[in-house]
Amino acid sequence: MVRVTEKESNYQDLDKMSVNELLTNMNNEDKTVPLAVEKAIPQLEALVNVTVDKMKEGGRLFYIGAGTSGRLGILDASECPPTFGVPFDWVIGLIAGGDTAIRKAVEFAEDDMEQAWKDLQEFGMNKNDVVIGIAASGTTPYVIGGLKRANEEGLVTGCIVCNNGSPIANVAQYPVEVVVGPEFVTGSTRLKSGTAQKLILNMLSTSVMIQLGRVKGNKMVDMQLSNVKLVARGVRMVMDETGVDEETATTLLEQYGNVRKAIESTQKI
Repeated sequence: MVRVTEKESNYQDLDKMSVNELLTNMNNEDKTVPLAVEKAIPQLEALVNVTVDKMKEGGRLFYIGAGTSGRLGILDASECPPTFGVPFDWVIGLIAGGDTAIRKAVEFAEDDMEQAWKDLQEFGMNKNDVVIGIAASGTTPYVIGGLKRANEEGLVTGCIVCNNGSPIANVAQYPVEVVVGPEFVTGSTRLKSGTAQKLILNMLSTSVMIQLGRVKGNKMVDMQLSNVKLVARGVRMVMDETGVDEETATTLLEQYGNVRKAIESTQKI
């Protein structure tokens, strides 16, 4: 059994604090997270580069995790198609315990060393896929087992953890270690650790998608036009990029159903 060592909170007697004290002290702790993320940029850069290379060869990006970590991976994966217009099977998030665990905890699901690879195999893994384990403690058996099997199968593996020298970081080929220190509530890794993981995932997937050509300038030109707000944003993008008026931009967007294609159509005239 992997033993988890949790550092005590920097604060005592939380239950005796006023609301203002709770909010102020939590905010002070949160301010340290971006600085911890900054220190991990060299590690993250290496992971982004290899992920881009593999995805250019037809690979996919998989996140595996349990609890908060697993949910954050699923969140990041689910937002890539609407934001960047990529297929739903380009970035895939898996959580210990399956879809049920997205909404409520599944007891002991994270303790199964074999399940992650079973979950991954349902997607027909190929040699260019990248598997990234997410775990605040760096000790989750579900993630350790999944990364070990991925290594054995010749896949690229990475991780996002919040401890130095953890078992998961030792297994992953491209570890990203963001050491955020003690949580405000001792052991509650949905706090600073969760924030750090979300920041890293934002940076990872956004950088990968930009490198894969899914952004033009600073615009989400491949986004899915799935509601009125996004259609209006798409119209403004076409106007900004081409100089056409709103009526023409709207017509182009309706015709092509995609911001990038609407912009490119004007360049052929």
